[in-house]
Amino acid sequence: MDSRISALIKPTLKTKFKVDFEWWKAQDSNWKVYLQSFLCPEHQKLLADYSYSDQIDLINPSTGEVTRVDALLYTLVEHCAKQPEFLSGNSAMVDSIFKIFLVNGNTPLNSIELSGLLNKPAETILRTIGAGRVYKGIKPV
Repeated sequence: MDSRISALIKPTLKTKFKVDFEWWKAQDSNWKVYLQSFLCPEHQKLLADYSYSDQIDLINPSTGEVTRVDALLYTLVEHCAKQPEFLSGNSAMVDSIFKIFLVNGNTPLNSIELSGLLNKPAETILRTIGAGRVYKGIKPV
């Protein structure tokens, strides 16, 4: 949805949200520092000297096509987010919502669906992520 139009539409409990990484990258120069804080202990050590410009090559086994991706984001989504302790219950609500999107491959979810995963009231979730201010790139679809 065009960001100008979505800014005029008030989200409801059924409005789907996801992380808009491109928007977040453009708005927050510290976005990688935030992501780095979510790395598992193993990768916090391995990526301690990580350069924020590091990219890796992914090769599609079917087509042989090579794609360059951000090393930090790839490691976080493909390894750390799959660890059982990644979705611990002691995170701030916005952090927990963000982590859910990392775990589910950034599949859009509404406040009711997030409520079922977080055990928090859907209305509270909607007031947090649907009130006009964008947190960590979490925006209506």
